[in-house]
Amino acid sequence: MISKILIVEDEVLMLKALEFRLRKDGYEVHTAADGAVALDLIQAQSFDLIITDIMLPFVGGLEIVSKVKGNPQTKDTPVIMLSAVGLENIVLEAFQLGADDFITKPFNLSELSIRVRKHVKQPSI
Repeated sequence: MISKILIVEDEVLMLKALEFRLRKDGYEVHTAADGAVALDLIQAQSFDLIITDIMLPFVGGLEIVSKVKGNPQTKDTPVIMLSAVGLENIVLEAFQLGADDFITKPFNLSELSIRVRKHVKQPSI
């Protein structure tokens, strides 16, 4: 079965690059450009991994991880946080809320692929 990934990123070029790379890696990719849309998608369907930026319109990434990890239906879904803000207190808060990984922008797409593979089953190509 192909793993389903949700990418939440408001920067269009970053979103497209992540989507392209993960589709190329064999994943089913869904996208949201803001936190409110992401929460609607998370409520409507299940994902094998959520990748979210911290700074987002309407609902921030920290609130997304808090809601995902606080819900019994989604609490086991791995969440990778992305941020250009590598501030230690933000990173710590993300992990305290239950984030499974944290990547500081800018990053290498190959590194992202490796981290994604660590959190979800590798698709059989």
